[in-house]
Amino acid sequence: MNTNTLFVTIFLLLYPVTVQSMAETSSDTLSVEKENQIKGEIIVTLSNLENKVIGVTGEIYIGFQPEKVWKVLTDYDNLTNFIPHMIESRLLKDKGDEKIIVQAGRTGTFLFKRTSHIKLKVKEEYFKHIYFEQISGDFKVYKGEWILEYYQEAQGTFLTFKGEIKPDFFAPLFITRYVQKRDLPIILKAIKRRVESSNNRVVQ
Repeated sequence: MNTNTLFVTIFLLLYPVTVQSMAETSSDTLSVEKENQIKGEIIVTLSNLENKVIGVTGEIYIGFQPEKVWKVLTDYDNLTNFIPHMIESRLLKDKGDEKIIVQAGRTGTFLFKRTSHIKLKVKEEYFKHIYFEQISGDFKVYKGEWILEYYQEAQGTFLTFKGEIKPDFFAPLFITRYVQKRDLPIILKAIKRRVESSNNRVVQ
């Protein structure tokens, strides 16, 4: 079904520079929202954009420096080992900070289940951003970014996903929104667990 969710599910990419050159968040400017994320809250917001495009944002705090998160998220050939609903992920072309990735996943709800495929062009900014956009696949619109924000006081990372999504197949808007709201927290938790286990910490 909802290739939307599917590709939030499906798409995980990121980037590497030095900690000194990354954007940093200090405790003096920490919002209540980010304080809640540090306590374990995952924030997901949806919006209706023009032409029936869905905007989706997901945020989570991971208690490791960005390079640790980066290592997990850029392991493109092994994302199927820990990302729910993802059934294929392959790095097709690597041109340094530009990459081509093919992915597939299956997700949905009730009678609306679907396996979807996508080819993505990815532009990386080392340890800071990954910009992505569909080249071909099952969407009319699929683009967005991953953002890594370093929190110096705790040496952790605020990880944010932002996407604009519109499937190129029939999917009721309320179903698309429901699946996004349900699946994105699961995906973000899976990334966090992978980072924690990769660094030999006990996952709570």
